[in-house]
Amino acid sequence: MRFLVLTPILLSFCVAVASADTWLQFRGPNGAGRMPSAARLPEEIGPEKNVLWKTPLPPGHSSPVVTDDRIFVSGVRDGQLVTIGLDRQTGKQLWERVAPHDALEKIHAIGSHAQSSPASDGEIVVSFFGSAGLFAYDKDGTPLWHKPLGPFSNTFGAGSSPILYGDYVILNQDHDIDSALMIFNKTNGELVRRINREDFPRSYSTPIIWEQDGKPQIVVSGTLRIVGYDLETGEEIWTVRELARISNTTPVIGSDGVLYLAVWSPGADSENRIQAEPFDELIDTLDKNKNGTLELVEIPEGALQRRFGQIDRNKSGEITRQEYEFMRNVFHSAENAIAAIRPGGTGDITDTHVLWKERKTLPYVPSPLFHDGHVYTVKKGGIFTSRESATGQVVKTGRLPATGAYYSSPVYGDGKFYLLNQHGRLSVMTAEPQWKKLSTADFGEDTYATPALVDGKIYLRTAGQLYCFGLE
Repeated sequence: MRFLVLTPILLSFCVAVASADTWLQFRGPNGAGRMPSAARLPEEIGPEKNVLWKTPLPPGHSSPVVTDDRIFVSGVRDGQLVTIGLDRQTGKQLWERVAPHDALEKIHAIGSHAQSSPASDGEIVVSFFGSAGLFAYDKDGTPLWHKPLGPFSNTFGAGSSPILYGDYVILNQDHDIDSALMIFNKTNGELVRRINREDFPRSYSTPIIWEQDGKPQIVVSGTLRIVGYDLETGEEIWTVRELARISNTTPVIGSDGVLYLAVWSPGADSENRIQAEPFDELIDTLDKNKNGTLELVEIPEGALQRRFGQIDRNKSGEITRQEYEFMRNVFHSAENAIAAIRPGGTGDITDTHVLWKERKTLPYVPSPLFHDGHVYTVKKGGIFTSRESATGQVVKTGRLPATGAYYSSPVYGDGKFYLLNQHGRLSVMTAEPQWKKLSTADFGEDTYATPALVDGKIYLRTAGQLYCFGLE
C-alpha cells in the first residue's frame, strides 16, 4: 500500500450535460451512479411495493436512460435488435425501432446482444449493438443516422456503452484486435477521430469525462492500465499502469476531484495467478502437426485451453508465437486493484499520482460508488465494502442480504444504496460507512441492468419488466 501527502486541491470536475432530473447514460451523470437531486426515495420497493407503473420489455441487459419526458432502453425481440422509447410519466411504449444486422455476433454464455446502454441528450438517443453499429434517433423515434462498425474480434461480444458530451458521441471498443476509442459527430454520425488502442485487448469499461484545467479528458480503463486522452486532439495525456488484465468496471470521480477505479479479473490475485510458460517451451511438446502454431486440439485442459479464444486474437484457429507472448505478458503483468488517482499528471503517473492502492474485496463487473468521503464496492457473493477515500482503509466489509453474482452496479440516492444481484434480489442499505440493512426484495427474475434514480423515482429493469417506483 502506498500513500502520498496531498495538499488540498480545489478542482472542478465535469459531469454529463443534464438537468437535475435526468439520467442520460449508463450510471447517470458522468457514470457516477448518484441521483442528481435531493428528492426522497422509497426505503422499500418490490414487485408489489411502491410501484407507480410497470411495463413489459423484451430481454436485454442495457440500463434505462431517462430524459425530461422519455425513457430509452434497448433489447432483443424475436432475434431483432430494438431501441424502445417510453413515456417517462406512464411507462407507455411510444415507439420501437429495429436495428438492421446481417448476423448476430458471438456473446458470453450469460450475455445479451443488447448489453450496451443507450445515451441521450434529451433530443437524440444513440444505441449501440456491437458489430451492427451505432444508431441515432430523435426522441420520437425518427431515424437520424447509422454508423456501421466492426465486425469485432471478441467471443464475448461488445459491452461498453456510448456517452454523449457536447457535440460528440464517444464510444470505446476494446476487443482482441482493432481496439479503438472513437469520437463521432452527434448530428450526422461522421467519425471525428479514431484513437488507436491496439495494445488493449478485450475490456468493457464505459468512458467518463474528467475536466482538468478547464479542458475535458476522456478517461478509459483497459487492460493493464487506465488512460486520460485530450478530447480535442486524442493525445494520451497520462496513464497509470499495474492494473487488471480485463476492465469491466467504469471509474468514478469523487466530489474531492480524485478518480477512483476498481478492476479485477481471474488469475491475477497474488495467491492464484495464471502462470504461462514461454512459447518455445510449449511448442516442442504440444505442436503435434509441427506447423509452428498451437491449435485447440493440441492443448490439454487448463487455463490455456479455456482462454484459447482470447489468446487467438485474430480468431484464425491457431495461436501464433506473437499472440501467445502478448497474452503471456498480460497474464504476468496483471494486478487486480482498487486505487485512487489525483489529478494534474502527465505521462506515466503510476509512481507520482496514485494516492493509494489496495488488492482485496474487488468487484468484477459492478462499478465503484463514491459517497461522502468513502468508496463502496460489491463483489461476487454479495461482499459489500466501504473504504475511506483518503487512505483506502477498509471501514466495513460484509455480506449483503442478497448473495450470489452481481452484474448491476450500486447506485445512491436519498441516503440509501440500492444493490441488485443477478437473480433479482435487491438489498437497500443505509448510505454510511457502517452500512446497515433497510429492506430487501425479490423480483423473481434475473437482473443485469443498473437502476436509474431520477427525481424521487427508481427505474429498475428486470429480465421482463421495467418498473417505476416512488413515494407518490
